[in-house]
Amino acid sequence: MNATTETPQRVSLRVRVQQLGTALSNMVMPNIGAFIAWGLITALFIKTGWLPGLFHSLQNPDGWVAHIGGWGAFEKGGIVGPMITYLLPILIGSTGGRMVYGTRGAVVGAITTMGVVAGSDVPMFMGAMIMGPLGGWVIKKLDALWDGKIRPGFEMLVNNFSAGIAGLVLAVIGFFGVGPVVSAFTRGAGHGVDFLVGHDLLPLTSIFIEPAKVLFLNNAINHGVLTPLGTTQALATGKSVLFLLEANPGPGLGILLAFMVFGRGAAKASAPGAAIIQFLGGIHEIYFPYVLMKPKLIAATILGGMTGVFINVLFGSGLRAPAAPGSIIAVYAQTASGSYLGVTLSVLGAAAVSFAVASVLLKTDRATDEPDLAAATAEMEALKGKRSSVAAALTGGSTAPISNIVFACDAGMGSSAMGASVLRKKIRDAGFTGVTVVNQAISNLTDTYGLAVTHRDLTERARQKTPSAVHVSVDDFMNSPRYDEIVELLGRTNGTPGSSGESATAPSEPAADSGDVLSLDSIVLAGSATTASAAITEAGRLLVAARAVDEAYVDAMHEREKSVSTYMGNGLAIPHGTNDAKGAIRHSGISFVRYPEPIDWNGKPAEFVVGIAGAGKDHMALLTRIAHVFLDKDEVERLRRASTPEEVRAVLSESR
Repeated sequence: MNATTETPQRVSLRVRVQQLGTALSNMVMPNIGAFIAWGLITALFIKTGWLPGLFHSLQNPDGWVAHIGGWGAFEKGGIVGPMITYLLPILIGSTGGRMVYGTRGAVVGAITTMGVVAGSDVPMFMGAMIMGPLGGWVIKKLDALWDGKIRPGFEMLVNNFSAGIAGLVLAVIGFFGVGPVVSAFTRGAGHGVDFLVGHDLLPLTSIFIEPAKVLFLNNAINHGVLTPLGTTQALATGKSVLFLLEANPGPGLGILLAFMVFGRGAAKASAPGAAIIQFLGGIHEIYFPYVLMKPKLIAATILGGMTGVFINVLFGSGLRAPAAPGSIIAVYAQTASGSYLGVTLSVLGAAAVSFAVASVLLKTDRATDEPDLAAATAEMEALKGKRSSVAAALTGGSTAPISNIVFACDAGMGSSAMGASVLRKKIRDAGFTGVTVVNQAISNLTDTYGLAVTHRDLTERARQKTPSAVHVSVDDFMNSPRYDEIVELLGRTNGTPGSSGESATAPSEPAADSGDVLSLDSIVLAGSATTASAAITEAGRLLVAARAVDEAYVDAMHEREKSVSTYMGNGLAIPHGTNDAKGAIRHSGISFVRYPEPIDWNGKPAEFVVGIAGAGKDHMALLTRIAHVFLDKDEVERLRRASTPEEVRAVLSESR
């Protein structure tokens, strides 16, 4: 018998460069605020800055402006130099370490970055991008070596000393090894840029940069090369043209203007809104689908980009710091004094040339069918590797198939779990396959979901965590009409539901015996509370009596109710604690209280109150069953008629 081995799937070079660019971008972008602060301080306080230029009295070399700017009597002092030498690289290194291994990775990443910073004579952004993640990776591997082998009481000692010693060793390596090497590379690359500028060849970089943008390879070029080199150049001369090679909004604006005049169908209709988002918002990817529809338009962006670079070189203009995002507002905010004319003409020139070339190409296009903007947008998302936050502006809604849905709430243990169960059942009943529905605390969300469902009071918080997802707000967790809209959306994005195959699923979890989570002593058939607040206390006291939670958890249940109501609909409320109160949970537990007269729960009648304390996932199976029960009027009636706690638990525990 011949043995066969499965050949591992090879990852393309484009994807690898894209992944590298994403990693570099994830280290730089969270710290753009610090770059902006440094750029503004530089613009205001250096010797040739705005304040000395506008006010003659502030040109005093012994004055406070000179003190901040680090010139005159305060040469090599001030804020400008230390910020770019120490603060910015250490922030990048710390962020890189955090990406790999959380807070401990961030600490060791910062220590190791300090070593490479001190061992070089140029701003060490490249070194920070190397040493920060390396520090996080090393401490992660060290922690794995003795995981579970440390004697109780010595954990803090081992954790602190291991981080300190690892940081020490890596800082020394960075100081003597990585720092000098990266410094030499930076100087060499700088000489290469000087050669291109000196021989009037810098505009040719657009031949590579503009296509790279459309293929989402620009992050590797921008954050890995242009930003470090540009920052070094800006430190020496006060500005750098490199910051504008990729960020100039002119080429993309020209493409969109051409579609506004000579486009057809959806492309023409959506171009004005896309132009506003691209030019003022700085989201360049919104014009990529227009180029992907007509690949020959890449020539327009290249020629437009070359024009912009040529004008900046001609006028000697540049920015003081990176413009992120690439909005005209951000560009002007970082424009060096004396460069406003050149920068303005570079944007206008790039837009004009791009518009002229794209107009000719669109006008002479012999294709008779209307270009498919939705298909081009989907292709853009495929190139990007995740959902685009601006796709809806082009197509009026989501375009790519939705395979993972998250239902999020503050704590991730009650409302979201039950809402996810209801939505999962609707999707399954509709016959959709391959759609996963999970629940999660908002604080733990990541930008990896296709669709996010939240209570309307929490949607903005969720949007900050998952900007690329389609967001749906609900009021009623049990019978929201928005669930049917989600099913309709799946019909548009995922196609016709199949009659067989794997239906909507949740991550499998070991099911706990319902008696372990809902004890008979935690079931009350005639509650005494007459207000929502008293009902929360009553349900919480049952959890305390079951030794599932500490007393502090009851207070957290009231605190949770103040932020968002836990009324689910169909006469059911499920009060539970905040995410911060999970430390007060000893083990998962559920309490059940039935009231002879419905309680006013923020204007809605609550006949059943289910208190929830979720320490892990072992209560999820019972919550899923409760959600299904309260979707079925006959099952709810069984709960009303139940005369013993055993009957209640039987209704809530039966598998369906």
